[in-house]
Amino acid sequence: MHDEFLCHVTAYGTCDGRRIGVPLGTYRAPTLALALWWLRDRAIWIAERLDPQPEGAPFPPNALVPVGDSVADVPALLRAWCADVGQQELVADELTNGRLVRVATHDDTTEYELLAESVDALRMQRTVPPLVVPVA
Repeated sequence: MHDEFLCHVTAYGTCDGRRIGVPLGTYRAPTLALALWWLRDRAIWIAERLDPQPEGAPFPPNALVPVGDSVADVPALLRAWCADVGQQELVADELTNGRLVRVATHDDTTEYELLAESVDALRMQRTVPPLVVPVA
């Protein structure tokens, strides 16, 4: 049984032609339920920062502008993922089976990635002898 989970949230963009990752948070969840809760919480946190509700806080004129039709609506995608019971069950099943879970979406400038994996699975991988590739 996988009892503890390591969760990460990262945003990736390009700077000077290189892909750069910016960590947005890490959580070591003591239970599957808390791992799922944290991933959903972080997804909503990203969505709220990308698509704040104008009536919720004072914004300067023209501070919020809609994106083009060809750009993915990352906040809507993240909110939909959080609300999709089937997706949540799939993530739970994968984590329970010791598999790495990656949820990712992107717009025209940034990729947003949520990762989770079993700490037990990580420990088990360390006990497997490493693959040795001979160098000729």
